Amino acid sequence: MDVLLVVLGLICCVVGLFGSFLPALPGPPLSWVGLLLLYLTNFVANNYWVLGITFVLTIAITVLDYIIPAKGTKKFGGTKYGVWGTNIGLIVGLFFPPIGFIIGLFLGAFIGELIYNFQDKKGALKAAFGAFLGFLVSSFMKFMVCFSFLLLFLWVAISSYYN
Repeated sequence: MDVLLVVLGLICCVVGLFGSFLPALPGPPLSWVGLLLLYLTNFVANNYWVLGITFVLTIAITVLDYIIPAKGTKKFGGTKYGVWGTNIGLIVGLFFPPIGFIIGLFLGAFIGELIYNFQDKKGALKAAFGAFLGFLVSSFMKFMVCFSFLLLFLWVAISSYYN
């Protein structure tokens, strides 16, 4: 049973790493589940501090993942129409992988801003760029957290195996 939990945990961590860029997969939560599965095995000592801190970090990153692209849109002069367009574009873009969500995010913010003010195409383009930049920042943060969780998983698994 322990081997199955370790293998499933490793799969969760690796899939979580891919999920840091693909919006259809919840990257940090999947990586955290991988850590949890590792700590549920008999050969790894329970460490509630590690699980608790990584859980809080997972929640914070997941919340920031929704806030940062919208803040990027606003920071570059976008309105609530651009923010709504960003969110709608992300959802629509999920149906056109692999780059549909990036194009959807950009076009959603652009179209949302054009709905608000059709004359200001330059402002709409700037807000769409802000949404894209926010997405990149958010994805990078998720990637770093998921990569850290994967390294933690490997370190704990290997050090517990040799002890």
